[in-house]
Amino acid sequence: MKPAAFAYAKARSLDDAIALLGAHKGEAKLLAGGQSLIATLNMRLSSPSLLVDINGVGLDGISVSNGMVEIGAMTRHVALERSSDIAKHAPLVALAMPHIAHPAIRNRGTLGGSLAYADPAAELPACLVALDGEIDIAGPKGKRSVKAGDFFKGLFETALGPHDVLSAIRFAAADANTRVGFAELARRHGDYAMVGLAAVAKANGKALSDVRLCYFGVGATPVRARKAEAALAAGSVDDAVSALDLDPADDIQATGAVKKHLAGVLLRRVAKQLTETA
Repeated sequence: MKPAAFAYAKARSLDDAIALLGAHKGEAKLLAGGQSLIATLNMRLSSPSLLVDINGVGLDGISVSNGMVEIGAMTRHVALERSSDIAKHAPLVALAMPHIAHPAIRNRGTLGGSLAYADPAAELPACLVALDGEIDIAGPKGKRSVKAGDFFKGLFETALGPHDVLSAIRFAAADANTRVGFAELARRHGDYAMVGLAAVAKANGKALSDVRLCYFGVGATPVRARKAEAALAAGSVDDAVSALDLDPADDIQATGAVKKHLAGVLLRRVAKQLTETA
């Protein structure tokens, strides 16, 4: 199938992109890496009147300053995968990157595109929630920041308005006490995960504190397992698995019961990662 006809405009700046979106009253779409958008166009799940290309507006780059990591929305997956700054200061993101699709897609796909598309089985939204990150959004009324936990509203739904542009993300850089873990289960490497888990904690002697467990593939958005977090911080992996507060629905991949079982399997694996150096 081929996409419905659409017009194309290459934005000259962030303000120009916002103006173009506003001029088309919700009928325009942003073109970043295009790895999700082109597929939805070809299947006619999306039929915008205009594509606004933001590849030239300068929203890429990785910086570390004052204990914070900031990443531009147009930063390609491959840049994150190869970045020494990400490996050192954002190890959870570094762990997740090889699981995202395949090299050809990582060469073009962008961080902002992944977050804006908000696929509930995608890795990076869950990582950002686990990291308690913030998302910068630019729109007709100026700029604002939204906590990652408030950004994902529902299935493929976010806090972005029809005339908004996701411009950057920000989260605390890892320190000597930071512990991270990541695991997912997929039918084939590069497929969307049936179940996945991104985790962050602080080493507290030989124990863990400030545990954040964020699952993907088990709900309409990334899902925090808060009761399991508390149990793991108390020191019991078995109690954490028993306390898993997830209610995944059946889908074409697996039943909800199977998904919950797999979530427990991943929790044991990730808990081992978190405590190996704690």
